[in-house]
This record gives sequence, C-alpha cells and structure tokens, in this order.
Amino acid sequence: MIRASGSLIKNILKKKNFTTVTSSKGFGISKQQFNNVKLFSTTNISLHGSGKPPEGEGITINFITPEGETVSARGRVGQSILDVAHSNEIDLEGACEASLACSTCHVILTDEIFDSLEEPTDEENDMLDLAFGLTETSRLGCQVELREDMEGMTVKIPSATRNMAVDGFKPKPH
Repeated sequence: MIRASGSLIKNILKKKNFTTVTSSKGFGISKQQFNNVKLFSTTNISLHGSGKPPEGEGITINFITPEGETVSARGRVGQSILDVAHSNEIDLEGACEASLACSTCHVILTDEIFDSLEEPTDEENDMLDLAFGLTETSRLGCQVELREDMEGMTVKIPSATRNMAVDGFKPKPH
C-alpha cells in the first residue's frame, strides 16, 4: 500500500494534476490500490492562520519562561499555543510536531483559562501523564487553540521537559 501511494503521488506530481482525483486511470495502479490510498491536499500556509498576525490584530499571550521572565506574543484565533510560541521564537519544544506523541509542549494555564477549555482527550491525558512538573491546570500547548476571550492570558512554561532524545537533540520549530 505504501508503494502504491508513493507511485500515485509521483504520477500526480508528474502530470501536475492538482484537481480532485476520483479514478485510478492513468496513474499505473489498480482500482483496489487506488481505493486504499489516503489522498492529500495542500493549501497556502497563510490560509492556516499560522505565523504572526498583522500589526494591531490577534490575541496577546503572556508566556512566563522557565527563568521567570514574561514574554508577550501575538497569535491568531485558532492557532495553538505551541504555534504561537514557535512563530514568536519562544522556547517551547514540541518534539512530536503536535502529533500527540510526547509531552514536550506541556504548559501550565491559569485556573480561569483551564476551566474555560473542553476536557482533554484521553490521548492528551496519556501524554500529560509523562510531563515533567504536572499540575492541576497542565495542558499540552499543541492542543489548546486560541479564542477571542483568551486575550491577555498567561501561560507558564515548565522548567524542564521529558524529551526521550538520548543525545540532547532539541528540534528547532519549522
């Protein structure tokens, strides 16, 4: 199946056919292989709300660093706390790139913000169980999306993370 999806992608790219694909014809794979392939799509990154908002727009988040320094950053509604940190070069790790496979983007929220959020999923709770310095108001930064009513919120970054990299590797935000 992996080979089929790889050949499908290569053939789509060769044909520069970026419209909806509904048939396996012309791609060199069987109908069964085609039906087993999960297709992908791309959009301009600016349409995803990532990056810094334009001047005078967005929501302010006050990050408290492990050293106790307060750093203010602006983000867009719908962005995750992790995305805002990375867009503003704030040191919040996110080793798994928001795939719910680590706890390195663990943050501590105020009671007010924590109580306003939906309950964490079981997957998020499983990862939080691995977080260093877990508190009653801990969440994963990749799972908390900004809303208008979060203007001026405070997010504390714990003093350490549990990154399983044995060589001390610390990934840079993309």
